[in-house]
Amino acid sequence: MAYIEPAPIKDHENPFESMMSRFNVAAEKLGLEDEVYNVLKSPDKQVLVSLPITMDDGSIEVFEGYRVIHSNILGPSKGGVRYDMGVNLDEVKALAAWMTWKCAVVDIPYGGAKGGIKCDPRKMSAGEIERLTRAYTNAMAEVFGPDRDIPAPDMGTGPREMAWMMDQYSRNKGMTVNAVVTGKPITLGGSLGRAEATGRGVMISCLCAMEKLEINPYKASVAVQGFGNVGSFAALLLQERGSKVVAISDISGAYYNEEGINIQEAIDYRDNNERTLEGYKGAQKMDNPEELMFLDVDVLIPAAKEDVITPSNADKIKAKLIVEGANGPTMAAADDIINKKGIMVVPDILANAGGVTVSYFEWVQNRLGYKWTRERVNRRADRTIRAAFENVYNKSLRHDVPMRIAAYIVAVSKIDKAYRYRGGF
Repeated sequence: MAYIEPAPIKDHENPFESMMSRFNVAAEKLGLEDEVYNVLKSPDKQVLVSLPITMDDGSIEVFEGYRVIHSNILGPSKGGVRYDMGVNLDEVKALAAWMTWKCAVVDIPYGGAKGGIKCDPRKMSAGEIERLTRAYTNAMAEVFGPDRDIPAPDMGTGPREMAWMMDQYSRNKGMTVNAVVTGKPITLGGSLGRAEATGRGVMISCLCAMEKLEINPYKASVAVQGFGNVGSFAALLLQERGSKVVAISDISGAYYNEEGINIQEAIDYRDNNERTLEGYKGAQKMDNPEELMFLDVDVLIPAAKEDVITPSNADKIKAKLIVEGANGPTMAAADDIINKKGIMVVPDILANAGGVTVSYFEWVQNRLGYKWTRERVNRRADRTIRAAFENVYNKSLRHDVPMRIAAYIVAVSKIDKAYRYRGGF
């Protein structure tokens, strides 16, 4: 059974409009010319396909598949593929744009893309998911490519689906093409360190921010909303560095222990309990899962879905630092409230960029035909995130703007320069 993220709060915001509101502020700060603004505000390509699949009972079901290429100015586009019933064009467009900014912030030569299929993988057999994945790959035959557009796992997908995508693309090309996807199983060219990369990036971002705020990591308390791949690794790695994780949550609810939760124990319990924390005894189950975000802790890590911090609840947050493990967990309309409270936010396009950074390393290894050690992967990824954090932090001081806007300024400025060097249109 796949991990299920907590459901988003119903106070929902159009994700593409949310992304654009932050982009607009950065563009104004930079004095971005209309030509570049108009190029960057719209995706390069939007692909919508229908995928007829034979189900196990012999019936035919048609699924909607999406792939949006936001930009390839910095290099081939890069972005995950999610399998979820909530997949829609506005969401995929926003996620593709976020990938553009994310790659630029950490200075890797990729543009941004995203894809998805509207389906519920929890209600499908492995055979049905494989047939759907192969059909999607065939439909994207002219989109995907190691020098064009490189998919990766996202919500509802993982190494298994990436293996099927790689295999189907390779069959179509008549040769093995490892570099067409990242997040693959290690034996098919996946990178050591990729599984924990996003959570590790959240941890590094968190430690960098703690240093700026003069928070002692050995005395820091942490609450993690979302205990999937990102949240659980971030929690584990922070605990290993001395921080006390007092609250975690997943679809089954939120769990609190003032003395600190044994994160490795919680991960082992989840992995042996159909990927949920239901029934976990190492912490007290909270009556209202949303209360996790309002705990009096030093660090809050929203690592579930988008729009969990809203204008209606932002004022209740007591944390000194928010590190966004998820994509778009904070509504644009909540930014002013958070900023006025003096809470530092390490934005998603920086905090969770560890995943795409190590995906880039995987792609490089595939192109070289050579594997790096886990230590080399982690060392280079940590260095990349630290350098990106310092760059964004310094920009925030220089422009007197929050870290989120500073991250957009870094990204948009870099793409603007690349666009001009390439000669525009």
